[in-house]
Amino acid sequence: MSTQREMKEKNPWHMPVTIIITVIGVIAVVALVTIAVLQNKPLLQKFKYGIVLDAGSSHTALYIYQWPAEKDNNTGRVKQINACKVKGPGISSYSSSPVKAGESLKVCMQEAEQLVPSTRHRETPLYLGATAGMRLLNIENSAASNRVFQAVTEALQRFPFSYEGARILSGQEEGAFGWVTVNYLDDRLMQGLETTGALDLGGASTQISFVSDTYDGSESPSNSVNFRLYGNDYNLYTHSFLCYGKDQALRMTLAYQTRSGPSTITDPCFNPGYNDTKTYSVVYDSPCVSDRRPIRAPASFTHIGQGNFQKCQEAVRNVFNVTHCKYSRCSFNGVFQPLVQGPFGAFSAYYFVMNFLNLTDTSIPLDTVKERISSYCATPWMQIKQQHPDIKVKYLAEYCFSATYIITLLTEGYNFTSESYSNLKFIKKIKGSDAGWTLGYMLNLTNMIPAEAPDKRPLPHAGYVSIVTVIALLLFLLSILSLRPLWPRCSKQPQII
Repeated sequence: MSTQREMKEKNPWHMPVTIIITVIGVIAVVALVTIAVLQNKPLLQKFKYGIVLDAGSSHTALYIYQWPAEKDNNTGRVKQINACKVKGPGISSYSSSPVKAGESLKVCMQEAEQLVPSTRHRETPLYLGATAGMRLLNIENSAASNRVFQAVTEALQRFPFSYEGARILSGQEEGAFGWVTVNYLDDRLMQGLETTGALDLGGASTQISFVSDTYDGSESPSNSVNFRLYGNDYNLYTHSFLCYGKDQALRMTLAYQTRSGPSTITDPCFNPGYNDTKTYSVVYDSPCVSDRRPIRAPASFTHIGQGNFQKCQEAVRNVFNVTHCKYSRCSFNGVFQPLVQGPFGAFSAYYFVMNFLNLTDTSIPLDTVKERISSYCATPWMQIKQQHPDIKVKYLAEYCFSATYIITLLTEGYNFTSESYSNLKFIKKIKGSDAGWTLGYMLNLTNMIPAEAPDKRPLPHAGYVSIVTVIALLLFLLSILSLRPLWPRCSKQPQII
């Protein structure tokens, strides 16, 4: 007994105390690891939503966007989750019956009501942006334009979203927001990469927007837009040509061919065998051509197709004025434009027309593209209709003109060469979202793109938790090992007999 008492005096750390300390330490480490795992467990994702109505000249489309709700400063990745094309023409076509403009939106709005969770309805912003069709109507009849907007507003306010108003976008805004959309979806803005130019072609207007190393905005300030996005400054060249969308350009080309008021025209921009009767009042029913209507023209004319690409180009060239330029260089109509630079994304009608003709692959040489368009234009009208029975005759009849117009606009309007044409990419969607101005418009109005790059922590949360856990385990093991000299020496204890 005396020997055991002496050992206890030499070693005050009894076996039970050591066990208790060890157990507490193990519990602490297990608790730490458990907390780290639970803290890092993926949570049920919550989302916010935004809705934008694109009221174009030929139709209206509704887009629903979604982004993570828990992101700080609204920096969550925005993506499109739905697109709904409104049946019928654009809202500018309802100038004589504006109530129908609002009614036309009902089906797509009901679809949005179903897709956006009801708990998010009241906080979901709803925007309507009108483009060139309403710009033209506003020029022609501002009172009618206001009535259309009033009817649209009354219709949209019946739905449970946060309606933020309807307005006409300027051409510059349309071009700039299209550029933002393309580069945002392609992750070029956040990463500070070389940007992609944007080419948009609608029914009544067309836009070109790009960043040029040689353009500082001083030569033509009206074509300059400055952005500071994610800590980077962008001096954007952008211009919108009203009346140079494909539908209005066709009117201008027909106006040139009917300037003498003939009863019959042979049109090289329509397939051979095409034959239709057109009314002068309808062709000239647009501010783009209304002042050119011949005085002694008959009520209608016979429109006969000839199908000749070269002659069609000659006719199309007449809508571009390239005879004067007061700047160092111009595109057309005396508008300043620096040389096109870098890659470009061409969307909207650019894509739909070239996709129909299987010409979206820009690795195909430009001369070959022209040859294929020429071959298509020369194809008899009856054969074209037999090959595409499901396409409306109105759209089918205009593909020869539209393709010729696109190539002429790009090469002789915007001055793309055979080399720079290969930097084009005809696009419909980028990562599941439609290319166009609507996403850029919503990002701007909701401040979803910060001017400065968000601050980043040195480590991601998961990495931080893992490192803390490992260090805690090491410290615990080291503390246990440091107590080893105090552990009870049981192996050589004297036995009591």
